[in-house]
Amino acid sequence: MNDDKKERLQVIIRNLNDIVGWVNGKAEAKEVSSVEVAGVSTDTRTIQKGNLYVPLVGENFNGHDFVEVAISNGASGTLWQKNQPNPPTDVPLIYVEDTLLALQSLAKNYLASLSTKVIGITGSNGKTTTKDMVTSVLATTYKVQKTEGNYNNHIGLPLTILRLEEDTEIAVLEMGMSGRGEIELLSTIATPDAAIITNIGESHLQDLGSREAISEAKFEITAGLQENGTLVIHGDEPLLTEKVTNSLFTIKTFGSSRSNDYYPVQIEQKSNGTYFTMNEEIETNFFIPVLGKHNINNALSAIAIAVQFDVPIPSIKKGLEMIKLTGMRTELLQGKDGVAVINDAYNASPTSMRAAIELLQDLKNYKKKIVVLGDMLELGDNEETFHYEVGKGININEIDYVITFGQLGRKIAEGAKENFSGNNVFAYDDKQELIAKLVDVVAAGDIVLVKGSRGMKLEEVVHALI
Repeated sequence: MNDDKKERLQVIIRNLNDIVGWVNGKAEAKEVSSVEVAGVSTDTRTIQKGNLYVPLVGENFNGHDFVEVAISNGASGTLWQKNQPNPPTDVPLIYVEDTLLALQSLAKNYLASLSTKVIGITGSNGKTTTKDMVTSVLATTYKVQKTEGNYNNHIGLPLTILRLEEDTEIAVLEMGMSGRGEIELLSTIATPDAAIITNIGESHLQDLGSREAISEAKFEITAGLQENGTLVIHGDEPLLTEKVTNSLFTIKTFGSSRSNDYYPVQIEQKSNGTYFTMNEEIETNFFIPVLGKHNINNALSAIAIAVQFDVPIPSIKKGLEMIKLTGMRTELLQGKDGVAVINDAYNASPTSMRAAIELLQDLKNYKKKIVVLGDMLELGDNEETFHYEVGKGININEIDYVITFGQLGRKIAEGAKENFSGNNVFAYDDKQELIAKLVDVVAAGDIVLVKGSRGMKLEEVVHALI
C-alpha cells in the first residue's frame, strides 16, 4: 500500500479518552488517558499502527474473536460490545452497547468537530458518476474528499467520514441503500449541507415494490439535510417534484425540459465524450469526457451544486473536462485488433440499460455495433417484462448484433427478435461460449457495448476483448 493510501486510512487523530464520550462508552481512565488513536478499521487485515479497531458482529462473523490479532497488528485500542463474553484484560478497551452504533456515533461526532461542508448524493442510477463529477468541479476551488469505492452504506459511510482530513473543506458522500430507512440513517449521520437525488429508476423494486416507494426511500436524504440547505433533484421526475412544493430547503432542478433551472439546449455526442450547451443562466459550452447523453443530467446536477458553492463558471468547465470516473461506467476502451469496447459492466437497471443502448445507437463511424447484455437483478415480479421491453426497444437500424447472458437475458433476446432476425440475436448461459461467439463476430472497426448487473460479472467479457 502506498504512503498516500496509508495517510487516507489513518486520518482521525484523537485521544482514546475523547472517543469514549463520542461513542457513549465506558473505560477505566488508566487504560485510555494516554492512548492516541490514528485512524479506524473494522478489518484486522487492514489494521495499521495506531488504529482503533471496531469489532462488528454479523450473521456469520464476530469481530470480537480477532481483537487480540488487531492489537498485535498495531491497533492502539478497541471497542468491545458489552454482551460479548471474555473481554481481554491487557488491551485498552472501550465498552459500548453496540459496536456498529458506536462506529456511526463516532463518525457523526468527528464530523461535527470539523468545519467540513457535506454534499450527499443518492438516486437509482448515476450516484457514483455524479459523485465523481461533483468532486471534480468542487476540487478546482476547494479541498475535497469523496466516498471511495463502494463505501456508501451504514458501515462504509461512517468509515469514509472518519478518513476526512481536518482541513478538508467539502466531503462528497454517496449514499446507497438496501431498503427503507437506510438513507435516512446515513443522512442523519452526515447531516449534509446540500443533497442530490439523481433520479428514480427501477433498482430495488424487488424490495420496495414500486417506483413510488423507491422515491420515498431516496427522499430520506432530506432527513439530515441542514436547515436552509440545498436540495438538487431531477426536475423531470414527478415523483420528486411533487414532494418539494412546500419544501423548507432551497430547491434546484435539472433535466431535459425547459421548466428546470438547469437544462441543455444543444448536445453533440462524439467518440471522445459529450459536448453540450446550457440554458441562458449559464451560457457556456461544456465538455465531459464521458459517453452518453444521460450523463449530461449528472453533469447538470454537479453544475447546480458548484454554483451554490460559488465556484466560478470557468472552473466548473475545467472541472468537468478533467473528470476521472470510477471504473466500469461507460468506459470507452480500445480492444484487440481494432475493436472498441464500452465497458458499462458495473451495474444495470432498465433505465440505465436503455440509456447505454441509446448511447451506442448515437455513435457514428463504426462498422458494426454489438450489444452484450446481461441480467438486470432485483427488479421484482415484473422482471421478465422489463427485460423483454429492453430487447424490443433496440433499434435494428443502428445495432447489428444482440448477444445476451443469463436466464433473464434470454428475455432481452426474445424482445429483440420482434425486430431482428434470428441470425443477429444470440442468447447464452455459458460465458465462455458467449465470448467465443463474440470473438467470432467482431472485427476491426466494430464497437461492443457490455452491460449487466454486478452479479453477472460481465467485465470478464470486456477482459476477453481487450
